[in-house]
Amino acid sequence: MTPARLPTSLDQALRRLWTLSSFAYSLRVFIALGSAMALCWQSGEMGRLIPLFLGIIASALAETDDSWQGRLQALLTTLFCFTVAALAVELAFTHPWWFVTGLAVSTFVMTMLGAVNQRYATIATATLILAIYTMISIEQRGGVSMGELWHEPLLLVLGAAWYGIISVIWCALFSRHPIKLSIAKVFRELGVYLHLKAALFAPLRDVDLEGQRLALAQQNRRVVEALNHSKEMIFRRLEHQSGGHRLNRYLRLYFIAQDIHERASSSHTPHGKLAETFFHHDVLFRTQRLLDQQGQACKALSKALLLNRSFDHSQSTQALEDLYASLDHLQSQQRTEWRESLRSLAALADNLTTLDIRLTSAHNPEALAEDEDNSLHDRSPHGWRDVVERVHHHLTPSSPIFRHALRLSVTLVVGYGVLLWIHPTQGYWILLTSVFVCRPSFGATRRFLRQRIQGTILGLVAGWALITLFPTELVQALIAVVAGVAFFATRARRYTLATAFITLMVLCCFNQIGDGFGLIWPRLFDTLIGAAIAGLAVMLVLPDWQGRNLHRQAASTLVNSAAYLREITTQYARGKRDDLAYRLARRNAHNADAALATMLGNILQEPGHFQRDVDIGLRFLVDSHTLLNYLSALGAHRGETHLGRPRDEQLLEHAEGVANALETLASRLAERTPIEIDNTQWEWNASRLDSLAGETREDAKRLLQTQLALICRQLTPLSEASERLAGRR
Repeated sequence: MTPARLPTSLDQALRRLWTLSSFAYSLRVFIALGSAMALCWQSGEMGRLIPLFLGIIASALAETDDSWQGRLQALLTTLFCFTVAALAVELAFTHPWWFVTGLAVSTFVMTMLGAVNQRYATIATATLILAIYTMISIEQRGGVSMGELWHEPLLLVLGAAWYGIISVIWCALFSRHPIKLSIAKVFRELGVYLHLKAALFAPLRDVDLEGQRLALAQQNRRVVEALNHSKEMIFRRLEHQSGGHRLNRYLRLYFIAQDIHERASSSHTPHGKLAETFFHHDVLFRTQRLLDQQGQACKALSKALLLNRSFDHSQSTQALEDLYASLDHLQSQQRTEWRESLRSLAALADNLTTLDIRLTSAHNPEALAEDEDNSLHDRSPHGWRDVVERVHHHLTPSSPIFRHALRLSVTLVVGYGVLLWIHPTQGYWILLTSVFVCRPSFGATRRFLRQRIQGTILGLVAGWALITLFPTELVQALIAVVAGVAFFATRARRYTLATAFITLMVLCCFNQIGDGFGLIWPRLFDTLIGAAIAGLAVMLVLPDWQGRNLHRQAASTLVNSAAYLREITTQYARGKRDDLAYRLARRNAHNADAALATMLGNILQEPGHFQRDVDIGLRFLVDSHTLLNYLSALGAHRGETHLGRPRDEQLLEHAEGVANALETLASRLAERTPIEIDNTQWEWNASRLDSLAGETREDAKRLLQTQLALICRQLTPLSEASERLAGRR
């Protein structure tokens, strides 16, 4: 007999559900909450439900992506931290001065651990949350009983351990599934980037090129974030797996995505100039269509990875042939005024041809060359000494982590003082709200504050209605489990809904052992008080207004662009090799560009008088991203020519001069010293490079000279934007 198969529609629905990043997370939470609820219900011990649920939630919040070995180590560390935190709260709960001192010190220390890496930061935050959960549980049972001092911590840690065990087993069974989701997201974001890039080639006049470039820079941030996330996921699994042959497919897909990103972000000539030159011809339309088709191919590849299917990008192959046919037609006319632009378009077509080849290779990444450098940069701490050094480096008021640590400590101490002063019912929700709302930046705090309040109101209204409509304890227990799962399914993207769900879960759980209706008003008032304290703290306690550091982040983009240029010229002199040094320089340049875009997004959420430099910053972002596009084009064409002859020294000197100029500009911008703009020098250098390009017969070397000329001309708008940023105080 052949095994029974699911109906096609159901099979497809389950496959698509499996491709959602939050599905596996939510399913693990469902197993943990559902089994805990069933155990308490079956044993008639519903009083144990709340600490078990809170322990499960804290453990799920502490979860970070890792191999199963790494997750097991993290779980043991988490359980140790949870045990110490819960017992410390039990012991100090009835001694306010000891309690508030421990609260302030532990909050500061745990927040500073975020300087080590994201895993430490996540565990530290979850430990702080579990400590407040312990306070809520103690208050709910009426105080500390020395005879049962261990009881509450034991239930909290048991709940955390139960979810942790599920998480480790799940990770061992499906270790590569998160990587697949992450790599698919990279190609999906690349598809969006290529669609935006295609819009730049629309044969239209009087279009908002600046707005399109700004949108491209913002999308580049998303691509960079997706690439960084994938890299960390792959690295964490490689360090716990000998050989790593099973991960080679995803590692090579990651490298393919990096190469596609470099080629997609390349620019070979100003787009406005192309629109003017070829306005009455179809070559720009052909270029636009090719980029659009390649964007669709990236999205199709993303979907194929998720669903384990093959993908077809024959349409982009046809679009490439059409582009070459259009170029051949224009070149056959032999018009002198088109010569420079046609050369740039030809270089662009060659670049997109290679991009198409890389897309094809993604179908079978295992067939790529084995002798490539597949090493990844290790950013994790190496021993306790490295941990201490990282934390010590941030022990300064200029560090955003230090500011946030001190601000959060003050927030919780003030919240505790208000709690003792007015002594509201269930007052420790004030501290919990402050922990979730208080964020490192004003913009993020304001966003979470608004969403927390809205979600709490929505959850309280829904909870009141559901408890009234369904007074049966079993139904309310099922609602609590569903709401807890929904919280984790929505908390990453829809925080308002997530807050509503967790509020609903709390009401249903408390109604199992008491009066859930009596929690409605206290929870609302505590949320408002906690949110208000966090909002005031982020404005008054070492406020981290992003605009004050805008010039430093702008300088960082120039420094990293200079380092990227030096690595590129080194490859032109010594031969192409995608080694770690080159990939790291390229990634650092894109990371700096993405950090600048993120900072400007945060500034736009700050009060109006702190946004005074945002227009200058956006102008700088467009100019610096254009510079990065020209550098990417240089990087994309490595290996097509070799600068090893004595007469090539002049080109290398030009490149080194540009790198030095970028570093000098960055230094003056960071220190806010006067910036002298000498447009004549860089225009002369650009003209000289154009002349050399006109005399050069080798296409690859001519491209190098043309790109260096474009970079030289880009120094003028960069210098002007830097001068305006440096002059604002």
